[in-house]
Amino acid sequence: EIFDGPPGREAYLLNPGDPGLLRQLETIDASAASTRPMPGKSTIAAHVDHIHFGLSILNRWAAGEANPWEGADWNGSWQRTIVSEEQWQTLRDGLRDETEKWRKVLAARRTWDDMSAAVGLSTAAHTAYHVGAIRQILVGLNSKDEG
Repeated sequence: EIFDGPPGREAYLLNPGDPGLLRQLETIDASAASTRPMPGKSTIAAHVDHIHFGLSILNRWAAGEANPWEGADWNGSWQRTIVSEEQWQTLRDGLRDETEKWRKVLAARRTWDDMSAAVGLSTAAHTAYHVGAIRQILVGLNSKDEG
């Protein structure tokens, strides 16, 4: 739901009819994705790169890697702040691929130990935070355009 919007009338994280993160990102061009909402704040591109990085770590864990978090450069996942149209498309495609892998992992899981449940739930919450942050950046960018 957080990635593609609610599948029908029922919604648990987003409002009914919400496009979800992936479809919303398709409406944003590279210029907007690369614009800081204010000095020192992260761009939409940086948020998307960070989500992509986090999901890639989770998918490595789900594939059996013992500790993909070890040595993970979380600060580095915030450094891609400016993207060209081609880089922006590649980043969105990569995010879509990682979300599809993660969705399959969650759908296939039959037993939920404490770690699996925590990771599954925190992914939704953490991504929801970034969806909200991206939407607030968009509000700020739109108000700059109007001003």
